[in-house]
Amino acid sequence: MRTAGVDLAAEPKGTALAVIDWTGARAFLSELHLGVADEIIVRTAGTVDKLGIDCAFGWPDEFVQFVVAHSSGDLPGVDGGMAWRRTLAYRETDREVRKITGRWPLSVSTDRLGLTAMRCAGLLSRISAAGIPVDRAGSGVVAEIYPGASLRLWGFSTTGYRTDAARRSHLLAEIQDAAPWLDLGPHAPHMITSADAFDAVIAALAARSAALGFYEPPAPAMLDRARREGWIVLPNGPLAELLPSAR
Repeated sequence: MRTAGVDLAAEPKGTALAVIDWTGARAFLSELHLGVADEIIVRTAGTVDKLGIDCAFGWPDEFVQFVVAHSSGDLPGVDGGMAWRRTLAYRETDREVRKITGRWPLSVSTDRLGLTAMRCAGLLSRISAAGIPVDRAGSGVVAEIYPGASLRLWGFSTTGYRTDAARRSHLLAEIQDAAPWLDLGPHAPHMITSADAFDAVIAALAARSAALGFYEPPAPAMLDRARREGWIVLPNGPLAELLPSAR
């Protein structure tokens, strides 16, 4: 099996791509790239079993309906209060992440994630046009990944790792202790110097979890919405389960 992870930014600068090859009792980080353009991601999607992308795959249904109604001038009376605004700000998958992890993901409607999500929408369209199955709910080749939440669910503290290279170095050592079967090759120093590279590797690990079915899919009643809004695939087992033969 091959899995890939993408830490997506609004532009190639800040975008990282990792590829992991899984064979027997070993997982080998075979590729780690920075400054990655869409063409490379699309090409990689055609060579892997699962591609995890760290970015929202869609917008809340209520937000989409609000924008359309506001544009047409056909907006029924609303109070504009916080409770109502929260329905526009967060997707159902965001609420599920909050329930499981105790933390809200960034809002694709109101936070700085918006420009990156626009790029992601175009990227998913290009992947689909290349004949690769795209299901925003998580089946098919691509899956929406949340690296920070994945790390926390695997039992690691994520405090400060995005901004502090020393913290990333410590966290990477903890991951390698927990997963001695993970061979980073020559790429470990890049994971320490670049938070984007670090998250791309975590996304590739979480993509393996998605490929093995070690996550909670949307409930049947939520599936149609998840296929519009996207669904964050959260691991529901320990890191060790990603390579059962290594136990």
